[in-house]
Amino acid sequence: MTGLADAHPPWSAILVDEPGWRAAMEALAAGELTLVSLWGEPGMVHMALSRAHGESVILDLPCPEGRYPSVGAAHAPAIRLERALFDLHGLVADGAVDTRPWLDHGQWEVRHPLGAAAPSTGPAPYAFLPVEGESLHQIPVGPVHAGIIEPGHFRFTANGETVARLEARLGYAHRGVDGLMAGAALDRAAQLAARVCGDSTVAYSLAFARAVEAALGFEAPPRAAWLRALLAEMERLANHLGDIGAICNDAAFSLMLAHCGVLREQVLRTAKVVFGHRLMMDCVVPGGVSVDLDVTGEALVRDLVRTIRERFPTLVELYDETAALQDRTVSTGIVPRELVQRFAAGGYVGRASGRTFDARRDFPYAPYDRFTFKVAVREEGDVNARVWVRIDEVDESLSLIEQILGESPTGPVHVNPPSGSGEGTALVEGFRGDILAWVRILKGRIERAHLRDPSWFQWPLIEACIEGNIVADFPLCNKSFNCAYAGCDL
Repeated sequence: MTGLADAHPPWSAILVDEPGWRAAMEALAAGELTLVSLWGEPGMVHMALSRAHGESVILDLPCPEGRYPSVGAAHAPAIRLERALFDLHGLVADGAVDTRPWLDHGQWEVRHPLGAAAPSTGPAPYAFLPVEGESLHQIPVGPVHAGIIEPGHFRFTANGETVARLEARLGYAHRGVDGLMAGAALDRAAQLAARVCGDSTVAYSLAFARAVEAALGFEAPPRAAWLRALLAEMERLANHLGDIGAICNDAAFSLMLAHCGVLREQVLRTAKVVFGHRLMMDCVVPGGVSVDLDVTGEALVRDLVRTIRERFPTLVELYDETAALQDRTVSTGIVPRELVQRFAAGGYVGRASGRTFDARRDFPYAPYDRFTFKVAVREEGDVNARVWVRIDEVDESLSLIEQILGESPTGPVHVNPPSGSGEGTALVEGFRGDILAWVRILKGRIERAHLRDPSWFQWPLIEACIEGNIVADFPLCNKSFNCAYAGCDL
């Protein structure tokens, strides 16, 4: 270690040399630290780390020669982040175990667009990891799918119907959000953050807004913080209700999809009437929220909660008592506890395998720091456990919304951000898991930004959980994860 770096409030920062960086790698490999993210900029690489209960730090390693010791060589969850870091910045991870491109498929006009840009060399052959054994065959799926999901390629190697290995290739939807944010005004950058991932627009907006507020040293008004939580819990409700139905539909039980779809639609329609947008896009902004909740809107949200409380228990009972569903979800797609711990998998993926982490509780922020709420946890790690964590979280979100409506303070909902410069970091809990936002602001404009989706640490676990299952169970496993393509391809 070499000393304190520029602060990334509220996270501490340490400027390290190569031995200090390697010491952190050893601590990660030993399970003493958790990798939160890894990103870079010209001449510098950053690594966000945490311990239990909110202890967090960002290591800054200067790398003027464009090289740094590979974290992925010691800690597998860093491998894909390193591949993306090379594609975007050209920073080389010395000793990396996987040097294949991740985001850059040879279709961009330039290589390393956020570093020393060079002309593109065009598409190159992509070698999937080898699999050896008798009677193996490969099944390529995607990147274009039959539904309306985003593009991703899945390469199955199977023995008959049994999957021996699955490898995913993403990066087909890269939009260059980090590059678009550089130089953007705060309001424009907030719009970009809100569009990283449509089903998590509130969570991304909240992470970005809190990072900006940390960088500029101010806070949103108390009422805004409570309304942000209301928006976040409604987003969680809509996604969990939709996914519970979709998982059952992939198990050929479409009745659940129909009923859950109706409830999800009611959440979205309520959001449209009350907040002006079905997905509540651009409602959370730096300095607060862009829309208040009036008496009529509060009544509509209360009606929504009452409706879900009346109808959802019947659907839960239907799920629990339908043997055909249980036959497909129980013991299918198991993710071992030690794997979610090593990958620090957030959200229902981690909690269904015994990892109790929830950023609302473990990195408390307003108004969750005033609430006592349960973090739903299961131990089985299968599709059924991931469904039950979502079911429990629906109930908990309804309780949180009732608390918010009953106790939210009055007052302004927005203050204009002060002009200035600084760096800030935020970690918030989206429906899918924890989202990290880091920003550096220079004279009121974004100089650099980094947003990390929870799916970075969940996609590799899909590959692990499907091994030994049959190919036909992959849609079921995949839907129970519902990882984001756009969140990783931003």
